[in-house]
Amino acid sequence: MPIRVQNDLPVKEILEKENIFVMDEHRALHQDIRPIKIGLLNLMPLKEDTELQLLRSLSNTPLQVDVVFVTVSSHQSKNTPTSHLNKFYQKFCEIKHENFDGFIITGAPVEQMPFEEVDYWEELKEIMEWSKTHVTSTLHSCWGAQAGLYYHYGIPKYQRAKKLSGIYRHRLLARGVPLVRGFDDYFNAPHSRYTEVRREDILKHPELEILAESDEAGIFLVVSRDGRQVFIQGHPEYDRMTPNNEYHRDVNKGLDPELPCNYYEDNDPFSVPALTWRNMSNTLFTNWLNFYVYQSTPYDIKDIK
Repeated sequence: MPIRVQNDLPVKEILEKENIFVMDEHRALHQDIRPIKIGLLNLMPLKEDTELQLLRSLSNTPLQVDVVFVTVSSHQSKNTPTSHLNKFYQKFCEIKHENFDGFIITGAPVEQMPFEEVDYWEELKEIMEWSKTHVTSTLHSCWGAQAGLYYHYGIPKYQRAKKLSGIYRHRLLARGVPLVRGFDDYFNAPHSRYTEVRREDILKHPELEILAESDEAGIFLVVSRDGRQVFIQGHPEYDRMTPNNEYHRDVNKGLDPELPCNYYEDNDPFSVPALTWRNMSNTLFTNWLNFYVYQSTPYDIKDIK
């Protein structure tokens, strides 16, 4: 699938080296096709890493996808150059009058704070409310999933006794739902978080369905029955080395982190870990784009209700 990005986006060269079809703006304008328009609200601190991971995850269908990077006005990023944000991102206030076929809200390193104390919480609430009328389907990831479940359904998050970090085995609960079509009965997925939402709170809302969970990591995948809201309490988009980089970052900060579970061979933090979740990740994002975005969105994007 061609991913449409700006001509000089830094991660474009990396994607091309991975044999991912990346289409620049000039070529896209000369194709007689209506691309799927996806907004990406990137709340992660290392924005270029997240751009690469999510663009890679969206690259496995025959659809042409036009990705618009979005940021909030109420928070100043400390880890991404302002020049990068000014060149490749639009503030939400600049795109709020547009419609999107799909929208992604990423995680953020603020999960141990109450939602109301996050400096961009009021703006994020506005974005999540806006998504009800301007987006066909919204996908929320990790803290973004917790924030979405809290805002839309009042479902709280809980502090864990220690950080959940590693690759965990999950079981599929609802094979007939299109979002998990092609999934195995059991699959691996990465988690990296200090907080969680719980099964008993989600079950109070019959409009929600739990699709996958883990004995160790808890809830992984939840979807609203109308398909308009998808919640992933994990990081399927992670690269092979992302948990490794997070672990060594915390070591260098003097935080004395535990080794990520089920990740390093022989628990050697200097080994190259096996990649055991990419097939699940590709299938999940492909199913979302196909069944919940492409097959549900109106031909004229202005008709999204």
